[in-house]
Amino acid sequence: MMPAALLVLAGAMLGTPTGCDAAATAAGPADTAYRNGVIYTVDANDSVQQALAIRAGRIAYVGTDAGVAPFIGGKTRVVDLRGRFLMPGLVDGHMHPLEGGASLRKCNLNYEQLTVGELQAKIQGCLDSTRAQEPDGWLQVVSWFQEGMVPAGVALTHATLDVLKTKRPIIVASSFGHTSLVNSRAMAAAGITAATADPLGGKIGRDPAGTPTGILDDAAQDQVSAKVPKPSKDDDLKSATMALDAMRKQGITTFLDAMTGPPSLAAFARLQRRGSLTARGHFALLITPPEGRDPKKAVQKVSALARRYDSGTPTPTPGIRVHNVKLFLDGVISAPALSGAMLEPYWGRPAGDGNGPWTPSTNRGPEVYFPAPILRALLIDIVAAGFEPHMHADGDRAVREGLDGIQALREQYPARDVRAAIAHDEIVDPADFSRFRQLNAIPVLSFQWEKPASDTVDNARDYLGPSRFRYMEPAGFLAAAGARIAFGSDWPVDPLNEWFALKVGVTRTNAPQSGPKYAGRLSEDPGLERRAVLRAITMNSSYELHQDDVTGSIEVGKFADLIVLDRNVLEVPADEIADTIVLQTIIGGRIVYQADQL
Repeated sequence: MMPAALLVLAGAMLGTPTGCDAAATAAGPADTAYRNGVIYTVDANDSVQQALAIRAGRIAYVGTDAGVAPFIGGKTRVVDLRGRFLMPGLVDGHMHPLEGGASLRKCNLNYEQLTVGELQAKIQGCLDSTRAQEPDGWLQVVSWFQEGMVPAGVALTHATLDVLKTKRPIIVASSFGHTSLVNSRAMAAAGITAATADPLGGKIGRDPAGTPTGILDDAAQDQVSAKVPKPSKDDDLKSATMALDAMRKQGITTFLDAMTGPPSLAAFARLQRRGSLTARGHFALLITPPEGRDPKKAVQKVSALARRYDSGTPTPTPGIRVHNVKLFLDGVISAPALSGAMLEPYWGRPAGDGNGPWTPSTNRGPEVYFPAPILRALLIDIVAAGFEPHMHADGDRAVREGLDGIQALREQYPARDVRAAIAHDEIVDPADFSRFRQLNAIPVLSFQWEKPASDTVDNARDYLGPSRFRYMEPAGFLAAAGARIAFGSDWPVDPLNEWFALKVGVTRTNAPQSGPKYAGRLSEDPGLERRAVLRAITMNSSYELHQDDVTGSIEVGKFADLIVLDRNVLEVPADEIADTIVLQTIIGGRIVYQADQL
């Protein structure tokens, strides 16, 4: 008999499986076999294979065309890939799926760069098409690209909406999710006046006289949102269904709902009971800044929801996991909000005729929404209850305080495997780059933001000042410092286009049709190699969600969560990654989407 070490070495040299694979072979034929393909495994060696076999929803074999033959029996479905590319299903580590599905059903401004007149015309069109809801039905407008208004810096107020031909209350939600514009009718319904104080974690826009302008930032939106009639359970079910349909077509087999509550959980749980859940759902339960003042009570609330909805140990059939908690530490770094918490002040516009230099102002953005002592105590209580924190931090001060909080929980629980994440990280002080690796803190980045665009150039570059802009969207810098980068689309903050985001992650360039103003690369960050980008949306996001033992790579024993693509994304020119078409999406060995081309 060959010694075990030599047997393993021989298997590695031949590119054929050993160990677990041999046991799987003895178990009999597979349900499905794929062969004659380019199979990118995202395993520890980033290996590329030719064939794989699936049995009972799991990978039973991965290796060569010759090696898969023993897995093919009379009832095995054999798929000839004909050289097509197959890889693990995408794991989106930060999105808002119920809101994403709902946005497809509402008055939608589609993230377009608009003048004030164009914005008014589109909203008036929505009003005209829903005349039956006059005079009291709310109009909810979504996907407003506030940072892309033309010309840059134009100010909108309630008067922008008050001139429209309607008596209805209107709320226009920024695509970033941190700002809303409302008309006078909506403010009156919510009781917002000059005497209304800013809520904890939010800001009411005001003119020089102190009168509310109709712009509401972060928690200030809640006072109006509370007056909008809540969607019915059937509405939520339709939104969840549309979200899953959009995900299947993108190749998403696992997602994290990064700010969830009972309506989202209930909708996806209904789909799970029906057997219609076509992606593995993870849900991060929101704890607001006011709730964080009483950590014990806040943790009791999320624990009760987790007990009700978490479906336990994952199986090949998609289920629901509730083991994350979401905390907002600040807002966004782009103008006009400038609500990201910064270590140094934002820069201000030139005085006078506007032709002078930009200079530092006194505005550092808001205080971090959870003061440091409260954040540390809350994180420790979250982990004690068995949850993992997922924090929003855009500005470098929020990032630093998030890292400080993770350091405190590491000191409290040095042996516990806690996958703490900080999402967005658009500005990180260079002194903190290495802390992500040291603390095993996971930066969850939205690669599509790493390009020249109105939000990063027109409404951020000058406000950040030259030294900070050099490392804006620091994916490459964080990777060089050893951080384990995961990906999250943040849909519907942006359109759900994973392949465009991955292209941007590699090139840091916008689409050609964006025009010469936004040509070239963003900042001095070197970007990521394409295998690092693909690993971020597969294995690293699986690690973030504590699911890397069963998803994220194509290895024997893992779930058969797979996608077939129309191109080899390891070899095509980087710009062409954006045009990738998903031909087939498989979850737990079951085909949940197949394109006409296949």
